[in-house]
Amino acid sequence: MQYRKIGQWGIRISEIGLGGWMTHGRSLNDDTTASIVHRARDLGVTFFDTADAYNGGEAERALGEALQGRHRPDVVLATKCFFPMSDSPNDRGLGRKHIFESVNASLRRLQTDYIDLMQFHRYDADTPLEETVRAIDDLIRQGKVLYWGISDWSPAQIAEVVGLARQTGACPPISNQPQYNLFNRSIEDGVLPTSERLGLGQVIYSPLAQGVLTGKYRPGAALPEGSRGADATSNMWMGGMLQDENLQRVVRLEGVAKELGITVTQLSLAWILRQPGVSSVIVGATRPEQLEESVGASGLTYGQDVWDQVNAAFA
Repeated sequence: MQYRKIGQWGIRISEIGLGGWMTHGRSLNDDTTASIVHRARDLGVTFFDTADAYNGGEAERALGEALQGRHRPDVVLATKCFFPMSDSPNDRGLGRKHIFESVNASLRRLQTDYIDLMQFHRYDADTPLEETVRAIDDLIRQGKVLYWGISDWSPAQIAEVVGLARQTGACPPISNQPQYNLFNRSIEDGVLPTSERLGLGQVIYSPLAQGVLTGKYRPGAALPEGSRGADATSNMWMGGMLQDENLQRVVRLEGVAKELGITVTQLSLAWILRQPGVSSVIVGATRPEQLEESVGASGLTYGQDVWDQVNAAFA
């Protein structure tokens, strides 16, 4: 496993991180979650990402249970807040009350004294940005949070919050968590250069496009039973990626991977990690073997000729 700094900051995380958006506390029981988390640690994974809104807090709870007995300083634990957690009018957004209460609730569910990376799941247009920045800075000063970041913020929003933090003497965000994969390259034009200029690292979600870039979905074939694509409650974010035209792109990518002696999963992750502004890619797993395959992408480096072949496969 290789490790990278988050942007310009001193903390280092594993190039492959483990997430649990669709699995922890939902499709996996606690024993299976624990087996995957323990295998992740054995493989050198240090970065674990979750959120309070994932499965109504159950994802945090399951991850917290799985990490019990493991050496806490070896783990970089990241969670998020923003989305509603109840019908209460203050149990949402990025106001001071909700941020404080969300952090304390996450600490209880995760069974830890501090959160390494507290991320704001979306931008809150209804709350003054200064209130949000001062609230998270106070939590950092209390020792409940070490670093903070954002998720899916625009280049202008990133620049605004960093400027405000510097102006007020508060700790600025160190990371952004966007979607980025061969099907979705939208961060390349604005988010990546803005973040690199301001010192933020990217911790990427959906690097395998909800599993489409693993090659499990084949053109003209039925969706595999038990897969996310075949689950109507889970596939609403997959959009047109399951159309045969897109699946043919994955087949072409598979050909490039075979020539390199790796899997299409590993090539897809390595393509993201080629970006110097990327700190980690967050993958999911329902079996330890899936995680082992993803971890094999760490440290893979190729020349521009290979990336040209990858881009041609998706032309």
